[in-house]
Amino acid sequence: MSPALPTVTDETVTAWALAAAGGDGDAVDRFVRALQRDVRRYVAHLAGDPQKADDLTQDTFLRALGSLHRFEGRSSARTWLLTIARRAVVDSLRHASARPRLTDTGDWQTAAEHSQPLGLPGFEEGVALMDLVDSLPDDRREAFVLTQLLGLPYAEAAAASRCPVGTVRSRVARARLSLAGALEAAEPVRDPGPAHAGQPGREAAPVNA
Repeated sequence: MSPALPTVTDETVTAWALAAAGGDGDAVDRFVRALQRDVRRYVAHLAGDPQKADDLTQDTFLRALGSLHRFEGRSSARTWLLTIARRAVVDSLRHASARPRLTDTGDWQTAAEHSQPLGLPGFEEGVALMDLVDSLPDDRREAFVLTQLLGLPYAEAAAASRCPVGTVRSRVARARLSLAGALEAAEPVRDPGPAHAGQPGREAAPVNA
């Protein structure tokens, strides 16, 4: 397995894409490795089916590599690639629209538990949060994933989503409100305990022997 690349800037990845378009094989490898994780996370959330993420990621890169000769660097390579990923997901959903959905929330959680290390602080909370993200309406989920999970600037998220920047900001704000409300509703009700069984804010009086 090839070692993971360190974090790189969008400018560097775009330069690799341009070099790859010119026939540089090493640049192709760097370009794919640098963006593979972002693409996979994006398509998994956008499609709402992590079991299809690998196929959608592969489809995205096949489309991108076949179109690299047309990439001119007018946008960042990451924005360009995520736009292609979005098309791949849309095409996949259209193709599957006549078939019953096979993956439900329980399957998603099982897949997530098998793909992440267990025993880490906050693991269960993280799975629950990502489950809530997947329950958001499609447009809000896409905006939230692009900006809050993948870290795209709002302008680039708007370009990838093909909508105005203001629309992305509104969708992210609504997604945050929805998530905050869902998390608050999921908070367990704490048992006040015997010390609060009497008057509020006062401890029970001691019993004389």
